[in-house]
Amino acid sequence: MYLRTAALALLGLLAALPARADPVDPALQAAVDSPLRSEKNKARDPYRHPAGTLAFFGVRPDSVVIEIDPGGAGYWTEILAPYLKDKGRYIAALPEPTSDEAKTGAQAFAAKVAANPSAFGKVETATVGPSQTLAAPGSADFVLTFRNLHNWLAKGDAEATLKTFYAALKPGGVLGIEEHRGLDSVEQDPLAKSGYVRQDYAVKLIESVGFKFAGSSEVNANPKDAKDYPQGVWTLPPTYRLKDVDRAKYQAIGESDRFTLKFTKP
Repeated sequence: MYLRTAALALLGLLAALPARADPVDPALQAAVDSPLRSEKNKARDPYRHPAGTLAFFGVRPDSVVIEIDPGGAGYWTEILAPYLKDKGRYIAALPEPTSDEAKTGAQAFAAKVAANPSAFGKVETATVGPSQTLAAPGSADFVLTFRNLHNWLAKGDAEATLKTFYAALKPGGVLGIEEHRGLDSVEQDPLAKSGYVRQDYAVKLIESVGFKFAGSSEVNANPKDAKDYPQGVWTLPPTYRLKDVDRAKYQAIGESDRFTLKFTKP
């Protein structure tokens, strides 16, 4: 009885300890710390944890990496493009130019790449969409997507888009996904109008197209996020959709609580 009680106590203690961080390649950390990066992007590092996130996914300097929708700011481009420049490949998959937002983002991204050819001269581009071929079948080591799943759910093409990722990856390739994490106690809105997606819902959806769940990380968790705001996740920084209404309150919460998941292609 004593041994059983002691064992249970030890298990409880271990569960309470913080998760061990994945080791970060010094070259990756150097890319994160590089003066090449914009101050605006660096300011988001405390919420986006770039080194820990990429280390969890397992990105290496010789990897072929497709990033889905890098945006005009190129947050991950500033890190991944220099890191992969010598031995790997970085492919930025831009959304289909079917909206003014997509067109503006593509123009901003192109301008950013053109402004620094020494860092971004080897950046490749592709088009992401449910009817697009993302890359040559079985050619990528990683497909990485950050806070995009809710958009595909809203448009009703999440499953079709995920299938393009599966086709592009090599056997054993990794899909790394980060998303605003919804409450387990709230039924998932199929259109994700709040911007939040339940983690179990995401896992089930991604597994349904053939991926195998390989693990999760709490590197981007934020327990202060109550997930019950009048304008959904966009109430929080960096969007501040309510503008100056309760801005200090939302600033103190910080950016959203996010799940960070890894899947493999069998």
